[in-house]
Amino acid sequence: MDPHTPESFADIIQLARATFTGVVVESDATPVRALLRIQAQYGPYRIFITELSDGSSRKYRYYVLRGNDVEVGFDNSPDPRALRLKYDRIREEHVGEYIPHLHRTNKTRLLLTEEMNCVGFVDWLHQHLPLEPCLS
Repeated sequence: MDPHTPESFADIIQLARATFTGVVVESDATPVRALLRIQAQYGPYRIFITELSDGSSRKYRYYVLRGNDVEVGFDNSPDPRALRLKYDRIREEHVGEYIPHLHRTNKTRLLLTEEMNCVGFVDWLHQHLPLEPCLS
């Protein structure tokens, strides 16, 4: 297990609470892996954050939904479409490989990306889905 996981999870939780409303945190850890799940609200959007660390690799999902539609989803799952985009075709040696990618338009568009972290996700939100200030 990565000895820094509890600290990084605490940082992610703190960032989520500072950025979103209605933050619900769920975490679980065993000697071989740590899991963090966060659900929250960002204006009209529902936010889903998942971090999974097994000490040697890190899997993440950062999703933004409006209603039931995926506005954007960053993850590094071994998605077959992402594998094909990266390698043209899926070969046995690439099966199960984590490929950072972005889902758009209710998961009908997929783009390869650089690895993402929660700070980068929040920055992306502020740049691409800014919330209108409340006028009182």
